Amino acid sequence: MKSVVISGSGLFTPSQVITNEELVASYNQYVDLYNAEQADAIAAGEMPALEHSSCEFIEKASGIKARYVLYKDGILNPAVMRPVFDRRSEDQMPEMVEMALHAAREAMAQANKTAGDIDLIICAASNMQRPYPALSIELQQQLGATGYAFDMNVACSSATFAISNAVNAIRGGTAKVVLVVNPEFASPQVNYRSRDSHFIFGDVCTATIIEAEDSCTSNNAFRIKGMSLKTEFSNNIRCDVGYTEHCLPVDPQVPFFKQQGRKVFKELLPIVADVILTEMAVQQVAPEQLKRLWLHQANINMNIFAAKKILGRDPLPEEAPLVLDTYANTASAGSVIAFHKYKQGISSGEHAILCSFGAGYSVGCLILQKC
Repeated sequence: MKSVVISGSGLFTPSQVITNEELVASYNQYVDLYNAEQADAIAAGEMPALEHSSCEFIEKASGIKARYVLYKDGILNPAVMRPVFDRRSEDQMPEMVEMALHAAREAMAQANKTAGDIDLIICAASNMQRPYPALSIELQQQLGATGYAFDMNVACSSATFAISNAVNAIRGGTAKVVLVVNPEFASPQVNYRSRDSHFIFGDVCTATIIEAEDSCTSNNAFRIKGMSLKTEFSNNIRCDVGYTEHCLPVDPQVPFFKQQGRKVFKELLPIVADVILTEMAVQQVAPEQLKRLWLHQANINMNIFAAKKILGRDPLPEEAPLVLDTYANTASAGSVIAFHKYKQGISSGEHAILCSFGAGYSVGCLILQKC
């Protein structure tokens, strides 16, 4: 079976940052205004008063301290509380394509690849700005690549599922060099008026180059030794926006991400641990052989729990690096950010795991070996 590698990675980080302190101050202003406006109904017991948020609450619940966003305007205004930006015209790149273009160029440079080398592009993210034409095909045009391209979505597992598709395309002979991009423009999906979720998401884009090992000229490539994908249906993480919404009564909550966090933690993590440990057994990789765990960056407590299950002990910070403290939850891009920023210091032959998990439920696990 043809050996396939990740030969390069790229990262686009927006320039604007929102700290927990800024977010909490804005949210608490909104709460005070809301409670004042609804004072009579609250006093009559017709509705509950909203609670303040705090930095301590956010960090304890998630480990998040800040997040990057494409558009900061409006988010911190208690009268607006959403990103404010103009719709781009048909002859302008949508934000997700522009983000992907930046990340792709870095990944291509790392892999020593040009647009002429790429014959498949996969755009994989938790949400797409439009159903068609595919964002990946527009990116293909902007890069000057040929071949074919498609978009795909498996929520927060989109990146690892896309890399697996890239591996299969190379082994099946339908592509030689694949560019996978994960543009996560997630801030518009956040309900900034919800104490439970106003802090969760940030914007970012990652990219990886996947190719056969015999064509690789990168000096920092990772062999994809094993792959395991699993899905199991659950309603506990949802996004209900679709093309039929304009036909239905307006529900102000529909555009927003929602989850039942405690159920997700209890139900999803055993699936994640089982997928990873089973694939490790198949590939005959013992826990003590793992140099790095690049895990999905949604919640610090979930990552520590998963790493402990895999290693049989508490992980050292360098073994399971976190980026969610500064990037927040970036959906499918999170584990690839961790990979991109913390793939140094691994010697040839050493093993690591790249794993993402999320809505579906879905889990994508890649066992990697440094070339």
